[in-house]
Amino acid sequence: MRAPELVTQAAPMPQPSRMDRIGSSLRVRNYRLYFIGQSISVAGTWMQTLALAFLVLDLTGSGADLGLTTAARFLPFLLLAPIGGVIADRANKRRLLYFTQTASAAVAIAFTVMCATGTATVPLVIVLSLAAGGLMVFDNPARQALIPEMVPRRHLLNAVTLGSVSINIARVFGAALGGTIVATVGLTWAFAINAVSFIAVLISLAMMRAAEMQPSERAPRAKGQIREGLSYARHTPALFLPLIMLTITGTLAFEFPITLPLVARGAFHGGAGTYGAMSAVMASGAIVGGLVAAGRQSPRRATALAVAAIGWGTAILATALAPNLVLAFVALVFVGYGSITFNSYAKTTLQLASEPSMRGRVMALWALAWGGTTVVGGPLVGWVAEELGSRWSLVIGGVPTIILGLLMYPALRRIDHSSSRSVSAAA
Repeated sequence: MRAPELVTQAAPMPQPSRMDRIGSSLRVRNYRLYFIGQSISVAGTWMQTLALAFLVLDLTGSGADLGLTTAARFLPFLLLAPIGGVIADRANKRRLLYFTQTASAAVAIAFTVMCATGTATVPLVIVLSLAAGGLMVFDNPARQALIPEMVPRRHLLNAVTLGSVSINIARVFGAALGGTIVATVGLTWAFAINAVSFIAVLISLAMMRAAEMQPSERAPRAKGQIREGLSYARHTPALFLPLIMLTITGTLAFEFPITLPLVARGAFHGGAGTYGAMSAVMASGAIVGGLVAAGRQSPRRATALAVAAIGWGTAILATALAPNLVLAFVALVFVGYGSITFNSYAKTTLQLASEPSMRGRVMALWALAWGGTTVVGGPLVGWVAEELGSRWSLVIGGVPTIILGLLMYPALRRIDHSSSRSVSAAA
């Protein structure tokens, strides 16, 4: 009689812990270098953003002028963003970033000299802001489109989200340190430190290993590529609807470099230190939100974007209505959480739904919707604050964001159902 065979089952593979999932893309060397370099540079950029806001307020004391100078930085997006996307799809993205980062350092040096010599004027600030914005037109889509070339697709959500987390970590340190520097040793040092911070990005780009990259096929030079990108986004609902949401919220809600210093000075009678603290508190909430999103194993459904908009808009409105600074700080934690959740969902949706050869153009439209709309939104919220009071600059962002989430939910739900049917059919 034969002895019964022993049937052994392979032990189940251990599931990665949440902490492992949060840092999964950082195990990729090239992305880790990118993450470190960008974090340092963005901290310097936030110092410069803070210093620039208070430089304009010191020169004129006008919320409208602050909105105008901030809008100047984003005007090139409105005019040239599709061209920047085409260049990103055609070019070697690392080489393009070498140029944009070096030139951005030169602009920061110009700000430093202007401030140190006492020659600052609003027209000169506008000119330099236009130069910085012109470089961002090409820098932003190249940086965003480079991420899928550094990490496997399974790590893309994590990498995109951690990129947003790094921006907000840098905002915490940049805003807090910038507020301290401006209040103690003056504006000039904030601009100078930003100029030096670009060295970190250049070093990280130089240390990347080309053999470990997964370069996408470059788009050939051809006529009509801008129109092709616009048509592609227009006829792809998974791209078009998030871009609509980003355009409206980018115009009215995501104007914090303008609204926070105005609220700090107007509603709470503070200065650079108050603005720095408000920005840092908001960024701390964004860090928490980013880490929560980074720990997820797969992208959320499209309807999560609408839910995030509703929550984010509610937090912005709560900040506007806060009777004192302490309660404003509490509300700003949720503003930060909502902003990174909303943006990371939208950005990941765009990255995953776009073809690799179109990704630069799609991400240029993201930059146009999220930042380029400041050309309209910046002066608008500055004017509203000047005419109705600083709190109203937040109200006109919070209320439309809530309404947008409610209106978009049914359409995004249909996209979810369509995606589910496609996956079922493929299976």
